[in-house]
Amino acid sequence: MNWYGLLIGVITFLVIGLFHPIVIKAEYYYGTKCWWAFLLFGIIAVVASVCIENIIGSTVCGVFAFSSFWSIKEVFEQEERVMKGWFPKNPKRTYKQNK
Repeated sequence: MNWYGLLIGVITFLVIGLFHPIVIKAEYYYGTKCWWAFLLFGIIAVVASVCIENIIGSTVCGVFAFSSFWSIKEVFEQEERVMKGWFPKNPKRTYKQNK
């Protein structure tokens, strides 16, 4: 039997689940200016995915890469959710005023 598909599915689920709290914490502490870190980690993971010969390792890096790229969008949306009051504001930061 081939378990690779199931293993990749579980790892994908865990990586995506891991990125949700990372985006929330990153926006809380750094605001939207942390988007470049997600870009950098995504690019590094793309390069790693292309260079790794093992299918599981390559796939995990690919999932990590595109989860990082998606997180760029999510960090800006998280800021909007904070402004709507859905998530707490960091009292040590200043926020843009609503339009």
